[in-house]
Amino acid sequence: MYTHTLKKLVKNTSEITVDIDKESIEKEYKITFLKLLQNFEMPGFRKGKVPANIAEKHIKKEAVYEELIRTLIPNIYSEIIKKESVKPVLQPKVDLIKANEKEDWQIKITVAEKPSVELGNYKEAIKKIKAEQKKDEIWTPGKQSSKSDDSEKEKSKKKQELLNLILSAILNETKCEISDLIIEEELNQRLANLLTEIQKIGLTVDAYLKSKNLTKEELNKRYKSEIEQTYKLEFILAELADKENIKVENSDLEKLFSSISDPKEKEAAKANSYFYASVLRKQKTLDYLLGL
Repeated sequence: MYTHTLKKLVKNTSEITVDIDKESIEKEYKITFLKLLQNFEMPGFRKGKVPANIAEKHIKKEAVYEELIRTLIPNIYSEIIKKESVKPVLQPKVDLIKANEKEDWQIKITVAEKPSVELGNYKEAIKKIKAEQKKDEIWTPGKQSSKSDDSEKEKSKKKQELLNLILSAILNETKCEISDLIIEEELNQRLANLLTEIQKIGLTVDAYLKSKNLTKEELNKRYKSEIEQTYKLEFILAELADKENIKVENSDLEKLFSSISDPKEKEAAKANSYFYASVLRKQKTLDYLLGL
């Protein structure tokens, strides 16, 4: 039915080229047409009872090919990633290179894969950070401590500052390349959200950029850097959790759910337990790093 080749690109990205012979496309076209025919209706006929020769004049070929592509390509993609042990982290980018009627088709599928993570000596880096902080906290004559130093707010602030230093150190110690496909998709989403917000306050994009003293290129560069760092941290923390066997138990989730008083909110949280488990695991990993 089809043949494929897999090419590994830079930054954990793979490119799959799929060639489908015209005979297979014609066969899939007939199957898809019959499927559409089952739900087709027109004056004088009941739904699904229109003769094929009459329906052919009314069901556009474009509609049949659109449905064919919508079902065929995901099936082929699923088969290939399973066979090749590809680990995608988001929906692939699909390009129809050749898709003419009564000809062989060629499709290019670009896949962003889960990156490999080389953690490096992150524990030693964290120890150095904590040692430096202890030096700064040593009492010297004449140094006064205020009540605010012992307040919860101050403790929380110091904890966050320490965590930021730790995460920066881990980013520097760790090798983890994020696919450009991930960055581009997130960038497009951010720019779309920004455009919506700008329009709400009645500004143009140019006026907004001018108010921020930025060019479009500078904004894109800033966003890309933020996106890359964010995704790197997500993958790094997940790898750390795996390495250190950090898990979320059912008791952790039950404790979280029991803290939600509203019954509807509690039910919604339970329905999304996988999401909350991932959040708790991430928090446990951050606590582990702080405790090293």
